[in-house]
Amino acid sequence: MSFLDNLIANTIRADVRAEKGYHVPDASGYIKLDAMENPYELPRELRRELGERLAEVVINRYPLASYATLKERVCARMGVPEGFDVLLGNGSDELISIIDTALARQDRRAVVLAPYPSFVMFERSARLTGMDFVSVPVKEDFTLDMPAMLAAIAEHKPVVVYLAYPNNPTGNLPDDADVVRIAEAQGEHGLLVVDEAYQPFARKSFMGRLPQHPNMIVMRTLSKLGLAGIRLGYMSAAPELLAQFEKVRPPYNVNVLTQAAAEFALDHVGVLDEQAARLNEERTRLQRELSALPGVQVFPSAANFLLVRVPDADKTVDKLLADRVLIKNLSKMGKLLSGCIRVTVSTPEENSVFLNALKASLS
Repeated sequence: MSFLDNLIANTIRADVRAEKGYHVPDASGYIKLDAMENPYELPRELRRELGERLAEVVINRYPLASYATLKERVCARMGVPEGFDVLLGNGSDELISIIDTALARQDRRAVVLAPYPSFVMFERSARLTGMDFVSVPVKEDFTLDMPAMLAAIAEHKPVVVYLAYPNNPTGNLPDDADVVRIAEAQGEHGLLVVDEAYQPFARKSFMGRLPQHPNMIVMRTLSKLGLAGIRLGYMSAAPELLAQFEKVRPPYNVNVLTQAAAEFALDHVGVLDEQAARLNEERTRLQRELSALPGVQVFPSAANFLLVRVPDADKTVDKLLADRVLIKNLSKMGKLLSGCIRVTVSTPEENSVFLNALKASLS
């Protein structure tokens, strides 16, 4: 082995060396339907105003560490309960990392628990922070297996349960009563993180219920709302709990350009909500047309994507790639997702291109 091989073996954790990196494919020249992005830009006049706003940002100084003005806008626009605050992150990925860093134990192994399948960063972050990860398979219709969830909580006593609401990659909303039962099962010995990344499309939330559930954290991102490029996430919880996570948050973790862009967008959040409503209309059309195709099963979704089971997922994905349409192949992620692909709901034009390419792949 070379010097560098030995150096890496002697210094980098074995589990990190064995880990595969998070691969993001190059989407240049493709219709990009694999990442649940909002396909609509801000109107031209708003883009011009935003450009002027960004030109005035002082980039030679660090951000104000409190992010007071941005947090005030988030609280005012996003339904944060009175007396509650938010913690900001570089997307929800950093928020998950902050939570896990604060919860990882030095005296014993801590456990993170989540349903399977769900957002891959729940497991990835847990393992990178040295915690054990326990997944509980959902039922065949992708609803929570509550007896199994409650039994796993009782057995493993997780410091945190992550629950996507609605779930990624399945798109369905967990039953509200089940969410409450999980919070109650965690009690004072563990947290429940409700990940509401797709709240602009689901139009349902536990944010307003935070005062009733002291062990609950509601986490969101502006990415799905239409601001994926600025990388801003936020989470709210009981003030005493949030203060502990603030100790872990890196200083200056949100840059001044992101802060200015987010404040501007939140001042015009009605435009983004209208775009989300248009995407929900397209979701309904896409569901209807996909359901009419032979051999295709479409699952209910409250998000801006659809989970679709096709006769041959690999063949379908290859054909779509040849037609320059990028979707997500989930068929190798276990038996529950056998034959499944995930497609982002996009503009009417891009959805039609996807539909035509899919029909060709099925012939």
